[in-house]
Amino acid sequence: MKSVMIASVALAALVAGAASAKTLVYCSEGSPENFTPAVNTTGTSFDAARPVYNRLTEFKRGTTEVVPGLAESWDIADGGRTITFHLRKGVKFHSLKDFKPTRAFDADDVIWSIERQWKPDHPYAKVSGGKYDYFNDMDMPALLDSVTKTDDHTVVMKLKEPNVAILANLAMDFMAIGSKEYADFLLKKGTPEQFDQAPVGTGPFAFVAYQKDSVIRYKANKDYYGEKALVDDLVFAITPDATARYAKLKAGECHINGYPRPADLAEMQKDPTLKVLQSPGLNIAYWAFNTAKPPFDKKDVREALSMAIDRDAIIKDVYLGAGEKATTLIPPTMWSFDAKIPDVPYDPEKAKALLAAAGVKTPLEIDLWYQPVARPYNPNGKRIGEMMQADLAKIGVDARLQTYEWGEYRKRLENGESMTGQMGWTGDNGDPDNFFFLLGCPGGKAAENNIPKWCNAEFNDLLVKARTVADQAERAKLYQRMQQIEHDEAPELLLAHSIVSEAIRANVEGYKQSPLGTHMFEGVDIK
Repeated sequence: MKSVMIASVALAALVAGAASAKTLVYCSEGSPENFTPAVNTTGTSFDAARPVYNRLTEFKRGTTEVVPGLAESWDIADGGRTITFHLRKGVKFHSLKDFKPTRAFDADDVIWSIERQWKPDHPYAKVSGGKYDYFNDMDMPALLDSVTKTDDHTVVMKLKEPNVAILANLAMDFMAIGSKEYADFLLKKGTPEQFDQAPVGTGPFAFVAYQKDSVIRYKANKDYYGEKALVDDLVFAITPDATARYAKLKAGECHINGYPRPADLAEMQKDPTLKVLQSPGLNIAYWAFNTAKPPFDKKDVREALSMAIDRDAIIKDVYLGAGEKATTLIPPTMWSFDAKIPDVPYDPEKAKALLAAAGVKTPLEIDLWYQPVARPYNPNGKRIGEMMQADLAKIGVDARLQTYEWGEYRKRLENGESMTGQMGWTGDNGDPDNFFFLLGCPGGKAAENNIPKWCNAEFNDLLVKARTVADQAERAKLYQRMQQIEHDEAPELLLAHSIVSEAIRANVEGYKQSPLGTHMFEGVDIK
């Protein structure tokens, strides 16, 4: 409690000290792993890095529309295999206390940022753990043939095969462009890890300081080429507890709360000093069965446990109605959604029969990992876990609840340590591929973010083929077949698609909810 009070006093002093300037405070839900999206996998970390960086392509704020970023234009040739990016000129990198850039952004920065994730001999390949999950899970190593420059402001990307989602993929956080000059400076200094802890980018805000588990500070980039910051300073007030975030919002200590508790929404909507923003989420919550661990290698067992869960009760009790049962990975608002896929029924008696048919004797002991943080797709992992535990007990399954700190939780799930675990996803780019790749098996091996560790040859072949088909109607047919395969094989129980809510102070202007679940603060003002 004492440390929380000290952090609150420090934040209040910081905001008060900036009274002459205009400071926007975002109550964030957790601490970032670091500030380089290439080595991160969590929305919390992406949010913390996003004010600092740009990408070749961008998503127009509040939409999934791909627009020019650091590349002001591009040409596509060779049947989609060659993309020539024409880079903006005169774009300035941020400065830090110990680093002042001597040149503007150019092609070397693009090539450096891509090759860090791609080339094992890159000088930064092993810095900060050397894991580039997004780059690998998006199958970029298999897709890229070469990335070269023809001059300082022209980059040519050659692909081994066409990929219709490539421009949207390049707009994702993991493709953020960093400063090669800054990286070289730190390498010479002997502190390359600083690159990921004190970021230098070209974005609307420049990094100032980070106090772990407390505050991240940014300042407006007055030289920004795009939609400019309308405030002088941006502060992330790191506040993991949802009740504490609401208290800060009511007190005016923060202006935006990205993850309010569903139980608080009705009260928030009655408060004239607040505004509640809501939109259908481009998301999915699911309960994954580790198919590499018996008895979950048997489809009957996976189906049995799926039928044991009363999802209607979960949506009523936890989502408070602000969600709907999921039948496929993608939500009904996304093109290629197949409305003909049947729902998984709640049927405890059939679940018992399926377990018996699979030769499983009860009581069966399993672990059930639950998410330790609220996410847009899962408001309360522990409560959902408790409800699932009670449902499973009715069919003779003893589920031991287990969790870890969020970063550790994800790492252990990705390593295949759980028997079953809650997870979810908010789409990164508005393309169905960005959901179905969650069950990808590049090279016949489950990708790290394939939490069920389930590989189906037909599913994976369709996943790869869909990336090369330009006609959307034809792609939709492939994705609909994939939805059927997933339903039939039941590698996970698809829980819900949620309505996403955010709460802001009434005097905040210009803030836009993103269907991608991102939080962006350029163009946002305080009256």
